[in-house]
Amino acid sequence: MSAAPASAPAHAPVSPESPASSASPASPVSAPKPLPAAERVYAHVKEAVLDRRYEGGTLLTEGDLAEAVGVSRTPVREALLRLEVEGLIKLYPKKGALVLAVSAQEISDVVETRLLVEKFAVAKAVPAPAGLIERLTELLADMGRQTEAGDLAALSVSDRAFHAEIVRSAGNQILSRLYDQLRDRQLRMGVALMHAHPDRIAKNITEHTEILDALRAGDEAAATEAVHRHVSWVRNLAQGEVR
Repeated sequence: MSAAPASAPAHAPVSPESPASSASPASPVSAPKPLPAAERVYAHVKEAVLDRRYEGGTLLTEGDLAEAVGVSRTPVREALLRLEVEGLIKLYPKKGALVLAVSAQEISDVVETRLLVEKFAVAKAVPAPAGLIERLTELLADMGRQTEAGDLAALSVSDRAFHAEIVRSAGNQILSRLYDQLRDRQLRMGVALMHAHPDRIAKNITEHTEILDALRAGDEAAATEAVHRHVSWVRNLAQGEVR
């Protein structure tokens, strides 16, 4: 009687080409999709206007912007139309786009709106929750470092964030959205005014400290007065009443 064939080893080697031997390949990390051309132009121009690399009165041409961003002229036109709607530029056919300067009327309108929103919000924030006090303290520290570094663009962002935190703390989403709509105008004004009045930078830090101290103390009247005094100085400057 013939012998039965030997059974295969329990752990027979597997060919490297065998599917069973290959580990599942790691899922490739997909690179982030580049922004559409018009969005890149929009972001480039808006950032430059807000931090005053493109100052009021600067004439921008489609050709120069297309070259700066590395796109064709078609997305440049699309981006400029969007920026005109936002009130940052004025388009002139066959000439280009003029960066609009911040007007005294615009400053007055923004300050009036800010006072209505921020005085209500800071009063409602009292007694301030610990999280709000902690966040405002962090932003105030950031502002101190940015002042020392002379980074006025970053300082303006932190300044705006300080006030936005107080507005959000009121819990009124409609007011928060209204306040957010002022963001770009506030940033632009903040940088422009700090360049024009560098002596105000130290006073700004002091006034933010007063607002934070009043909130920390739970003093609604003092907090409201501190916000009124701090926000009003911008309008005073626009009217030639420097303080």
